Amino acid sequence: MPKRYLTSNEGAPVTNDQQSLSVGQRGPILLEDTVFLEKISHFDRERIPERVLHAKGAGAFGFFRPYNSLASLTKADFLQDPEKVTPVFVRFSLAGGSLGGADTVRDIRGFSVKFYTDEGNYDIVGNHIPVFPLRDPIQFPDLVHALKPDPVTNVRGGPIAASRFWDFMSLRPESINFLTYLFADNGTVKSYRTIPGYGVNTYKWINMRGEEVYVKYHWEPCAGVEYIDSKTAAMLAGTDPDIARRDLFDTIAAGQQVEFELRIQIMNVDDECEQPFDPLDSTNIWPEDLLPIRPVGKMVLNKNPDNFFVDVEQAAFSPAAIVPGIEFSNDKILQGRIFAYGDTQRYRLGVNYLALPTNMPRKPADNKMQDGAMQTMYNEGVANYLPNTLGGGTPMPAPVIGKPAQNHIAGCIVRKEIGGDIYYQAGFRYRTMSAMQKKHLVANIVENLSQAYEPIQRRMVEHFLRTDSELGRRIAQGINLMI
Repeated sequence: MPKRYLTSNEGAPVTNDQQSLSVGQRGPILLEDTVFLEKISHFDRERIPERVLHAKGAGAFGFFRPYNSLASLTKADFLQDPEKVTPVFVRFSLAGGSLGGADTVRDIRGFSVKFYTDEGNYDIVGNHIPVFPLRDPIQFPDLVHALKPDPVTNVRGGPIAASRFWDFMSLRPESINFLTYLFADNGTVKSYRTIPGYGVNTYKWINMRGEEVYVKYHWEPCAGVEYIDSKTAAMLAGTDPDIARRDLFDTIAAGQQVEFELRIQIMNVDDECEQPFDPLDSTNIWPEDLLPIRPVGKMVLNKNPDNFFVDVEQAAFSPAAIVPGIEFSNDKILQGRIFAYGDTQRYRLGVNYLALPTNMPRKPADNKMQDGAMQTMYNEGVANYLPNTLGGGTPMPAPVIGKPAQNHIAGCIVRKEIGGDIYYQAGFRYRTMSAMQKKHLVANIVENLSQAYEPIQRRMVEHFLRTDSELGRRIAQGINLMI
């Protein structure tokens, strides 16, 4: 191994970075001690802003390969050839907790996949729960405020935290379907290798003929789905709070692959209004008996990050990152996410966050955007604008691939509550649970709701009664509430 010698960040030799430059052995430190000043000032800036959501996470690299060509459904290049291998990076995360939170607490798990395609990055930014608690993204800041510690005490848990959570949910009853997942055993896990993933939102796929279909994404763990009960989750939170993060890393480090199968549900766009549910409402699932799930490919994770901060902490995902053949639907939650994710990355990491290693597309970017903090790439020549002749007219507009889809939309501009059924899917889910699953769901809700103030309890129990009378009665009995 060649000898390596200590240097400053400027590359100058450093002979000693363990003792400060002082007036004598016990005198004051000199301001001219550039070794100390550089070392401590860099240390002071080691932390970047914590993610507002999904702060704690783990990641891995790998690849994706489709089983067969999907050309009949989409012109996306990475889905055309079963021999084509696309590199990926995946980040699993805890939605509501902070960087120091425990991996097993009851929470949503983020499941985000970045495909490094030949046409640019494509991000599927999903969760391990298939539905969202809201229908309108303008309510998202309120949801996050209700989930986080209160602004007076900044304390998690207890009557105030429970009352804030259930106060919000009881006033947004479209969250009821989401709650049947969060408070079932789905909400507590100990391994990222055994959780499913869902795109949650509805996207469009467009083929070369300009034909559109709606699509929903599902990731199925090849090792099988596994959850843990609340008692096990609480025990592990105290004894092994990083269990999921370490399990993922250690499994790959031991030479084992972590595999997920990509499955999709497809709906003809013309059939949207013929369904007994709203396909663009992210509080709903698409029933599998009406819209069967189809396996389309496999993702293999086989490489750990070389450096956690560089590869995982600085990783940035956005639902706005799409490629030709994949477009946005009118799913209102998706429409709100298109802007929010990129905007928060620019705040957290800087405007040039896509130049960071994990985020950089494998296909080089070519446009006239310039400058900004930490910019290292630049356009050559004097023509930093379009159109131009001084730069040879480049970069030229990319050619249109295939026939574009034809879309027309018209309507009145309004601010209006989104309608639709709230209780059916949640009630159907409860009625199809096993006796043990029902028992755990009720017990988990009771444990948390019992801490809330009584008026909020009554309001929430009313929603559970409308979901399923048995579910509502069992919860009311569990919290000793007369109904």
